[in-house]
Amino acid sequence: MMRVRLLDEEAQVAFGEALGRALEGRGRVYLSGDLGAGKTTLTRGILRAHGHRGAVKSPTYTLVEPYELGEWRLYHFDLYRLGDPEELEFIGARDLFDDDDLCLVEWPSRGEGWLPPATLEIHLRLAEPGREASLVAGDARGEAVLARLADAWPMTD
Repeated sequence: MMRVRLLDEEAQVAFGEALGRALEGRGRVYLSGDLGAGKTTLTRGILRAHGHRGAVKSPTYTLVEPYELGEWRLYHFDLYRLGDPEELEFIGARDLFDDDDLCLVEWPSRGEGWLPPATLEIHLRLAEPGREASLVAGDARGEAVLARLADAWPMTD
């Protein structure tokens, strides 16, 4: 487990970039936290690490936003409005969870029972000032990501 304190939006995006580099363009990252906790802000940083310079908005109504960034394919999911996890099957999401791609999933609890296991689970919470992120590896790849990230970013504890 890794816990980090992110004092403002700039720090959150910078941490996302460090995390994105540590992920090396692959894995399944599940982002949880209350509305406004910064899941999309963190995602923006991860996408920037892979070369995306445009706006990043949460795909609340489309469920998934694909990004082709050079050699990487990244998928940003927002399951907040998902009525039933089986809806993911209907939109062909199973094909998007390839081991060679990076899937960032906001509100993963809404896809419980359908989603494959996470590489990394991140819980964001308000912690005045700023946010606190708790990261837990879900597999060996996640452990390697946390090790690379620990070398690049100071932990809170």
